[in-house]
Formats: sequence, structure tokens, C-alpha cells
Amino acid sequence: MSTPTVRETAGAVRPSPTRKHPFLALAAIVGTQLMLLLDATVVNVALPGIGRHLGFSPTNMSWVLNVYTLAFGGLLLLGSRIGDLIGRRTALIWGVSAFTLASIAGGLANDAAVLLIARGLQGAAAALAAPSTLALIATTFSEGAERNRALSVFSAISGAGSAIGLTVGGMLTDWGSWRWVFFVNIPVGIAIVLFAPRFIRETERHRGGRFDIAGALTGTLGMASLVYAFIRVAESRWSDPRAIGTFVAAALLLAAFLINETRVERPLVVLRLFSDRNRALCYGFMLLFPAAMFGVFYFTTQYLQTYLGYSPLKTGFAFLPLAGPLFLSARIAPRALARFGAKRTATVGSTLNLGGMIWITQLSAGDGYANGILGALILMGVGLGLTVMPLNTFILSGVEPKDAGSASGLLQTMQQIGGSLGLSILVTVFGTVSRHAHSQPFIHGATAGFTMGAIFSGLSVLLVLLLKQPKAPAVR
Repeated sequence: MSTPTVRETAGAVRPSPTRKHPFLALAAIVGTQLMLLLDATVVNVALPGIGRHLGFSPTNMSWVLNVYTLAFGGLLLLGSRIGDLIGRRTALIWGVSAFTLASIAGGLANDAAVLLIARGLQGAAAALAAPSTLALIATTFSEGAERNRALSVFSAISGAGSAIGLTVGGMLTDWGSWRWVFFVNIPVGIAIVLFAPRFIRETERHRGGRFDIAGALTGTLGMASLVYAFIRVAESRWSDPRAIGTFVAAALLLAAFLINETRVERPLVVLRLFSDRNRALCYGFMLLFPAAMFGVFYFTTQYLQTYLGYSPLKTGFAFLPLAGPLFLSARIAPRALARFGAKRTATVGSTLNLGGMIWITQLSAGDGYANGILGALILMGVGLGLTVMPLNTFILSGVEPKDAGSASGLLQTMQQIGGSLGLSILVTVFGTVSRHAHSQPFIHGATAGFTMGAIFSGLSVLLVLLLKQPKAPAVR
């Protein structure tokens, strides 16, 4: 295996050497990614308990998820820039350390506001650590079969991580309390902080340029305002003055963000990454598919616990038919990619995922788990496992090392922002429909939310169909 050569250039600092342990390095990178992704969903199963203990309303409960994903997604690109400056291994270690401390605060929270602040700090810390994960894969493994194998493991863990988080959350909540979904991060975080310096090689540090603070503020506040406006509508109505005012504020902030990105020397969004058609389409996919999946996790969890009376543990295990097929199909994806190409593999996967989304829109009051949910989860699991890894190869293909952090950060930004914004839209649809339902308000609201998720999935399939199959990389 070859690793990038670190050059001593003006404005660059030669990192301290480490021993070459590619598999252990990959384990540390994937372990970090898994911890950060688990926290986006591990809280789902604990939400009913958190809501009862800390006094969240059914729609306001979504903030426990959204505060994390908004801070995570909104600050990811700034975190990527910091990683360029201080080195991506250092950024990963600092981020994991801060994430662990914020997890302790969340587990000890006895007030809704304190919990939301801790979740925001977790998201900010994750934004510092996460860009280094995929970037370190891009700079550690050479393009081609070697990188595809690493991406296969990364994609399998990343994809299954969300579903695994639901199972782990159920176990921790049932055997202990909702607080343990935060405390579980402590030993994992400590292990990563202790072992990452031994097995992960530091990257070149790029000096020069200023942080795009204006971009980080306008982008994050703009998305937070947009999410708040949708959730406000879910609780009241579209004519609510506060919701309208917040929509206007979101539009102004996001417009300011776009203008700022075209003018600053070191923008958070590296616009040249969108010059490649395939990469731009894949970024669009990464915005849409989490929008659907976050809704599936959110509404299915509440359906199982509130409507069917499942315990947190039983609810967590109910998601294993998603996690198992996802992990297996993600391991098959590299062979499918080599035989059929990235586009065909992703097309099959995204179509299966759409089939699962359409299936779950048919949920009715008389359906139980087996008839209403099981088959849909299996289809989604197989579909996602075949989709994520091929699209990651599209995104990283041809990226220069200096842009690897930005490409990785933008990918994960799309995922987190897509999930947060998508969930807020689905919660708005749920609230609007359930308020006007004469019977079974939850079922009618949830199926309306699932239908909107299916629309997002359908649009993501269209983006995959528009991809162009890349040429095979030249043999070196």
C-alpha cells in the first residue's frame, strides 16, 4: 500500500511520522465515523422517555435530533477548513475529545434546554472530527481497487450505523435509561483519543487564508431558521406570523451565505467541486436520501412504541432487518461495482430503497410490524447498501488531495442538512395532516410523512439515472 508523501513546502508543516498500520488506521477512522453516526439515531428510541422526563411535545421532540444534525451539518465545512490548518488527524482527535465531554453533559441533563445545548455541542464537535474520516481514507488509500475496498468498509459501517444506533438505543434505554444513549460514547471516545495517534498518519497542514466565519454563521443560522419555521408550522399553521417571519429570515441568511461564498478567498463551499457533473448529482442525492430515511426512523420508532406498545428494546431489535441486509449488501457492492459499474449498481440500490419507501406509505391502522414495516425495512437495507459506496466513488474520483477534506466535508454536510431539513418538512406534513384527521390522527399523519419521504426517494433515483458512467481508472 502507498501512503501520500508529505512534502515540506512553504506554509506546510511536516507531520510527525507514524508506523504504517493501514488496517488499524482504517479501524480508527471507521470507529470515529460510527460513533458520530450512531448519535444521530441512537437517541431516536429514547425520545419517548426523554419527552416524558423533560417535557417535550410530540413535534418539539424532533429538536433533540435536529439540533445535533444542524450543528453537525452547518459547521462541517468550517471543521474541514480547520482540519486543513491543524492536520486532519489532530482535528479528529480534538473533535472526538469535545464530543465525549458534550456526551457527558447530555447524559447528566435534567432540563430540556440543557439537553439541547449539549446536543448542539455534540454536533459542533462532530463537525470538527467528521471531515477527517473520509478525507483520511482519500489521502491514505490510492484511487482504484485499494480505495474501493476501504470505501466498502467505510460505507457498510456508515450505512448500517444509523440502523445499529436504533438497536443500541433500544438496548441502552431498556436496560438502563435514556441517559445511557449519551454515556455510551465515553469509553468509545476515550479509546479513539488514546489509539488514533498511534495508527493514523498525520496529513499535510495547509497554512494561509482566513476562516470563513461569515459563511459558517449565515449558513448555519439560515438552515436553523428554515428548520424552525417548518416545525413552527407543524405546531400551528402556515399563516402563523412567527413562521412566516422565520421563513423570510432563513431566505435572507441563505442568500447572504451564497453571496459570501462567491467573494471570500477561502470559502466553506469549494465551488469547483460542483464543476464535475457526476459529483454535483451525487451531492444532490446525499441531500435527498437522508431526508427520507430520517423520517422513516422518526415515525417508525414512535409507531412501534406509542401505537403498538413496543418496549425500547423490542423497538431497537425491530430495525435489525434494515441493518443486517444493509451491511451485507454494502460488502457485495464493490464486486457489483467492478462487474456492472457504479451507475448500474447505484440505480438498482436506489430503486430498491424507493420500493421500500412506497411500501411503508401503505401503513394502516390494522397493520402490525410484519405486514406494515418488515418488508419495507429489508428493501431499504439492501437498497442503501448498494447505493452509498458507488456514489462515494463518484464523489472522490479525481479529487486532488488539497480538496479531499472539502469534498468529504461537503458530502457529510449534505447528509446532515438533508436529514435535518427533511425531517422538519416531514414533521410539518405530519402535524398538518394529523390535525385535520377525524380518526387515527397518528396513522394518517405518519403515512403522509412517509409519502413525502417517498417523493424525496423518487427524486434521488432520478439523479442517479442522470449520472454518466466514469471511465475505468488507468493502471499505475
